[in-house]
Amino acid sequence: MEKTQGRCIASERLCDTGFSYTLSLINGKYKMTILYTLMEFGVVRYNQLHRYIKGITHKTLSCALKELEADDLIVRKEYPQIPPKVEYSLSERGRSLMPILDGMCEWGDKHRRAKEL
Repeated sequence: MEKTQGRCIASERLCDTGFSYTLSLINGKYKMTILYTLMEFGVVRYNQLHRYIKGITHKTLSCALKELEADDLIVRKEYPQIPPKVEYSLSERGRSLMPILDGMCEWGDKHRRAKEL
């Protein structure tokens, strides 16, 4: 491990680190799943998201989307029509998280397979 990485935690309280900040943005049962879904499918409407993410309630999805939008990780585009049409996509900031989520996916695939063998 590089010294600069060790100092990040060693010289500060963990809650004041970039690591903690990143976790605060993606913390929650479904936030990473929402981000990953938007990465895979691009622009997605609300009901599509709800179908893609099995088991999520409308309230939980709505709250998570509002938090992700407030943190500038996703973009919400509303069209003025009836019935309302709302689309979600990753913001530039959200896209910058994708290498981290990809790495987690690769790690999980590798270690899940190793455990199954």
